[in-house]
Amino acid sequence: MLDWFSDVSLWMLAGLFLAGILAFLMSTLTGGGGALVLVPILNAAVGVNQTAVVLNLGTFIGRPARLILFWHDIDWRIVRYYAPAAIIGSWLGAYLFATLNLSWLQILIGLFLVSTVFQFRWGKQQRSFNMPVFVFIPLGLGVSLLGTLVGALGPVLNPFYLNAGLMKESMVATKTANSFLMGLAQLSGYAYFGALNGTTLVLGLALGIGGVGGNILGKYVLQKISTTAFLRWVIAFMVISGAVLIYQGIQSLL
Repeated sequence: MLDWFSDVSLWMLAGLFLAGILAFLMSTLTGGGGALVLVPILNAAVGVNQTAVVLNLGTFIGRPARLILFWHDIDWRIVRYYAPAAIIGSWLGAYLFATLNLSWLQILIGLFLVSTVFQFRWGKQQRSFNMPVFVFIPLGLGVSLLGTLVGALGPVLNPFYLNAGLMKESMVATKTANSFLMGLAQLSGYAYFGALNGTTLVLGLALGIGGVGGNILGKYVLQKISTTAFLRWVIAFMVISGAVLIYQGIQSLL
């Protein structure tokens, strides 16, 4: 077990711990997706091939604290539709991990996220299209598959949750419940197909422990902001996330 730490410096662990605090704080206040800001950091620290594994492991470790904090706000109606399909998609994604070039898809997803500023008119309207609950079945399958490959697609779900009528605590809580169940499948898939190792476990643990602190701080701040402010923060982060995905996709293609 000590060999797991041989390639990991204390500075890297400390950096991931602090990054976990900031990412989960941001994720709580923007309805999810804070993990996206960790992608370039992890790309530099562990390499592109291991980023998705460390990121999904770290966020999975941080989710139980958020589940406990927001348990009473979960919309289980949506979870029943989304989670089973997401579990299937996660295993498919783990099987395909590191075998596909999804650069073009990142660009399309990025364009969709950037367009949300027009869909929701910068927070002046809370819904932009009708969102039947059964749509969460194909949504869970597709997003979990791509998230297992890419490592951070949380913001892409936000328009669908908003159009299903979820705001603030209910949105954060329901996304967390779905993500936790999906994370179980992702990690078991990574382990089964040989993508997990001791070093990634150590790095993911440091990231996840920091995420616990970020969740606690995020819940306190979320209670202090209005629904309109929350919606605008969500939209702003979706646009930023979309721009990042577009940039990363173009860089990968060049």
